[in-house]
Amino acid sequence: MEIRKATVNDIEGITKLMEHLGYPTTIEKMKTRFSNIKSSPDYHTLLALYDDKIVGMMGLVKGYYYELDGLYVRIVVLVVDSNYRNKGIGKQLLEEAENWAKKIGATGIGLNSGNRPERIRAHKFYKNNGYVEKSIGFAKRVI
Repeated sequence: MEIRKATVNDIEGITKLMEHLGYPTTIEKMKTRFSNIKSSPDYHTLLALYDDKIVGMMGLVKGYYYELDGLYVRIVVLVVDSNYRNKGIGKQLLEEAENWAKKIGATGIGLNSGNRPERIRAHKFYKNNGYVEKSIGFAKRVI
């Protein structure tokens, strides 16, 4: 298995992974989204390849604390193709995220995960990898 930075040439694979995450989209829409993400130096997108096939993805963003000095990293997307789960791919992606966080001087790393029943396994995965349940998230559509 290999983990590397995503490029615009990976859009088709990234688009397929969005479906595994439960957010189907089109290649054209993903191309636009990734172009916006790629243009910001605060984002970092990693892919996991297994037998030269894109089977996992992690999207990270650097942020600055208001309440503390320093910066943190948020995991904004983590997905592994359902046919490749339980092979250590997600764990390796988390390790790479934590390495990047340390490299850029972040003092913490966090994520939000939905409270839907299908996310229970993901929650267990995060806890098994040292992540602690800390808060409740809220969201509101403004459009």
